[in-house]
This record gives sequence, C-alpha cells and structure tokens, in this order.
Amino acid sequence: MKYKGIRFFLVLLLGVSGVYAQVAPDCGTAIPICNNTPVNGGTMGYGVDDFDGALMSGCLEETTTGAIESNSAWYRFRTGASGQLGFNIGFDTSEDWDFALYKTSDCNTLGEPVRCNFFDNQDQNAFIGVGEDPTGTTVNVQYEDWLQVEPGEDYYLLINNFSNSNSGFSIQFSGSIFISNPYDALDCSIISNLLGPPISACENDIITLDATTTDATAYNWFMDGGSGFQPIIGENNPTLAVTTNGAYRVNVTLPDGSTVISDVEVVYSAMPLANPLTDDASCSGATTYDLSQKDTEVLGTQNPAEFIVSYHATYTDATNGTNVLPKAFVTGNGSQTIFVRLSSISNPMCFDASQQFQLTHLESPIMDFDTEAYLCAENASVVIGETLPPNPNYTYLWDSGETTANIEVFQAGTYTVTATNSQGGVTCNDSRTINVTTSVTPVITDVLIEDLQVKNTVTVLTNITDHIEFQLDGGDFQSSNVFSDVLPGIHTITINDVNGCGTVTEQIVVVGFPKFFTPNGDNHNDLWHIDGISELEAPIVHIYDRFGKFLKQLNASDIGWDGRFNGNPLPSSDYWFKLSYIDTTGQRSTAKYINNHFSLKR
Repeated sequence: MKYKGIRFFLVLLLGVSGVYAQVAPDCGTAIPICNNTPVNGGTMGYGVDDFDGALMSGCLEETTTGAIESNSAWYRFRTGASGQLGFNIGFDTSEDWDFALYKTSDCNTLGEPVRCNFFDNQDQNAFIGVGEDPTGTTVNVQYEDWLQVEPGEDYYLLINNFSNSNSGFSIQFSGSIFISNPYDALDCSIISNLLGPPISACENDIITLDATTTDATAYNWFMDGGSGFQPIIGENNPTLAVTTNGAYRVNVTLPDGSTVISDVEVVYSAMPLANPLTDDASCSGATTYDLSQKDTEVLGTQNPAEFIVSYHATYTDATNGTNVLPKAFVTGNGSQTIFVRLSSISNPMCFDASQQFQLTHLESPIMDFDTEAYLCAENASVVIGETLPPNPNYTYLWDSGETTANIEVFQAGTYTVTATNSQGGVTCNDSRTINVTTSVTPVITDVLIEDLQVKNTVTVLTNITDHIEFQLDGGDFQSSNVFSDVLPGIHTITINDVNGCGTVTEQIVVVGFPKFFTPNGDNHNDLWHIDGISELEAPIVHIYDRFGKFLKQLNASDIGWDGRFNGNPLPSSDYWFKLSYIDTTGQRSTAKYINNHFSLKR
C-alpha cells in the first residue's frame, strides 16, 4: 500500500488523434516537458534500439520485438525545485503499459532506472506511475514510491506499450513541488521554442499566444486543424487569442528579411459539471464506506471514461486535487463533510469542486432475537420479533405489512421484519427472518433395557428426535435419550420440548425377562419369570397364549412358569404376558413399554 502524499495536478492531456501526437520513439529525440505535458496519440513502434541489444533494463524485459522496446515513447524533463515528485500515466484499462525513469542528462549513459514498472495490468487499472493512483485506489502494484528531487536534475522517461491494442496514453505530474513551485517545478529552459511548450486548456478558456520579438517587422499566424497549416486572415499582431484545438504557427519577419518560424499545439478539454449528491450514512458495524458508489451521482449522464471522480476531506484539497481519500474510506464517528472533485481525464485542471455531501456514522439497528419460533400443538399462536422494549428511533416493517416490533402469528411459515433508523435523510436498517414451525408434542414409544443387571442402560424412544431433552427421576435434563446405571424398579421419565411447548412425564418400569425358555427337565432354563419385579409393589404377571387365553398368574414369590396348563405341557409357541403393580399413587397400573412377548421351545 502506498503512503499518503501531497498531489498537485500539473497538466493531463489524453491522447488525441493524428495531428496533435507528439511521439519520439528514440531517447535522442525525447520530447521535452515543462509546464505542460505533451499530447500523445499512441506509440508507433520504435526507432533505434536505445539499449544496444540488452535484454533487460531495471524491471523491463525483452518483448516480442526481440528488444526491450516494442511501442515506445521517450520524454525528458528537468526539475526546477526540491521536494516530492510523481507522475501518473493514464490509458485504457484493457491495455498493458510499462515505464522506466532514468536520472541522467545523456541518452548514452542511461544506467539503471530509478523507478520502473513491468507488471501486467490484470487488475485493469487506469493509471500506472510514481506516487499515488489519482482515482483513490490504495492498492495498485503498478505504482512506485515518490521521488525526492532537487533543482537541476535531468530525467528521461520511457513509456512502452505491451498490448495488442494501442489507444494512447497521457501524462500528469504530481507532488509537493507543484504546491511550493506551481510555475517552475519543471524547468522550461530545456524547450527552445518561441511559442513555448504545448498548451492544454479548458473549454471556454482564452489562450494568448505571444510571439513578441524585438525589432520584428511583421507577424503572420497559421492554424492546422487537420488539413495542413492555413493562414489566419487578419491576424498580424505579436499575440494571438486562441479558443479552439489546433496546431498554431507564427512567422516572424525580422529587419534583415529573415523569418523565425515557431509552432505550438493547443488542446482544449471538456469542462465537467459535478451534479449534486444526496447525503448518505455509514451504518455502525461497517468499518469502511465505498465512496465509489457516489460516482454515478456526481457524473450524471457524463461519460465516466472521460472524467475522474475523487473525494477529499477539505474544500482546499478538492480544489487543489490533493490528499485524495481512498475509495474504501474508513468511517469515523458522527457526521463529516466529504468534498468532491470531478476532473477531466484529458486535463485535470478542468475540474468542478462545487459539490459535497454529508456522511453520517449512524447507529444501525441490531436485532438479535431468535430466528426460530414454534407453534405448540396446544396453542393457536406465537409472538415473534423484538421482545425487549423497542428503540423509539426505529421503525419496523414486516413482510406481512405490520409495523410493530413484534407480531402474533397463527400459522407456520417464514416472516421477515426490517428495522430502520432514519436521521437527516439517511437510513440504516437491519432485517431478520423468523422461521415459524409447528412443534409436535413428544410421546414415549418404547423403552429399551439391556439385559437386566444391578445397574442398567435404559434407552427412551420417542416419536420425534429434534428439540427435546430428557430427564430421569428429577435429575438434570440431557439431550441424550440414553440413561446409564439405572436400578431396577419404577422410574419417572420426563421429556421437555426445548421450544417451550411443554413437558411429558410418564412412569416406566425397569425389569427384565428371558426371550425364551426350554422346559425339558434338564434343569437349565426350565422356568420363565420376570427379573426385578421384587422391586415393585404387589407385582402380578398374567401369561396368555396367542389367542388371549389366560394360562398362568405369577407374583414376586413364585419361582416361575414351567410351561404347563392344568398340569399338561404346552406346545412350542409364542406367549404373551402383562405386568401390573401398585404405582406411586396407590393405583394398580399396567407396565408400559415392555415388549411382552417370549417363546417356549421344546
């Protein structure tokens, strides 16, 4: 991430077609730059190899041409002040451009570049350069650190196209030296031209070209608008007022009859008009605010490819084009004014900094109530939404149309509420969706007991498995339906609906019995009885055949059933039983959840 620096836009001229292009493909004929940067219509190959066959220069590498240069343009400048210096090279985001900056006064001793960039443009940036991206983008790998310069330093700048397309580039200078020395940050003595360097202007500006020469006897002015230089009828003064794009020429006649000829290019850029902006809010919880979302408002119907929108903390910064706020702007507390600058890409001195907007750090509603609610089988409705006293500054809107903080619903479904905090024309909101489902009352369907022991494992089976918890004999509730170390006897099972739809409590009996017996007189498994009934009060076991015929009654003191009825052995078959006992209320109850089925085998 590049550090923050001071930026002053000297001049930016985007490429224009043909006649106004100033391109020097060789270092030896580099275009001099001083108060105004050159207009460029795109590079057109390269002339001599300025690197004498070398395959690298700093970060630059050999291109498909077999040399470092492919489509190149050379410029030179001399610093006229001390301080911070940078520049931005603008181009179409679909293209890939590179640059190298050499600190030297001789093309034959370029040395290594002091700043260099050879990254591809996979991020589709609109600028590369030294210093900071003028759009406010804080992360751009195609930017190098600022230069710290002193007066009288000479530099050569190579701009190289590495793309299949070539729609031209622009140069704009920046840095603190253009604040301290706005008129001589770059030394114009390197340009030996009567009319001076190329001139950029904003529409409706009047540019005065001055060819005043001592002892001149005549002045004749010409203009080339694309079809060659043509005389400007009636213009024979030392100065010429210019209001349109073109290449201008003056012929100055001296007393000895000789003539001084000087040419200069003048390019006008559109004057942008910044549209009014609505105030906005940075809602609490958001650490940054995306300033670029306001670009469309500022531009209106103007072409975003022709203008740069930048944001600033003060009107002075917006006017000077300095201290551009990052588009991912870190918000502060309270309200702050954001000043906007809309600049022409072709010339950032054509700008409008008349608009601003208030960015308020507004408290955003936070709804943290449950997003799940349940209609209980025994209830016809449930209240959903905010249960705490609502903030009086908030308004609420449900997708069902209600405007209260909570509502009563009578059927399952999905309900969404939006809470809004509006102040001063800006809003922050939070939405929350509640899923309402019907909760089914749990029922014990079976109780599984492992082989009866002193301490047993009991598994309680229910008709549902979600949103319930289990309790044994008043102990702690648990999510598992399995209880360990359960003693034989009567126990109380409680099932609680965690959704608040009540509890179900039932008594169970923990006993065990053999699944089969073999009354064949071998003294092994000859009798059938229920283990553990001695823990019950007055237990009675009734045994039946498959047709429901009563066969035998057992109590706790009986040794068991030998498989006979009226003294006669019964055949191998399945038999059933029923266990009853005196429960805790003093009533005789039949034990439930016991698989009362066993087999007689002979």
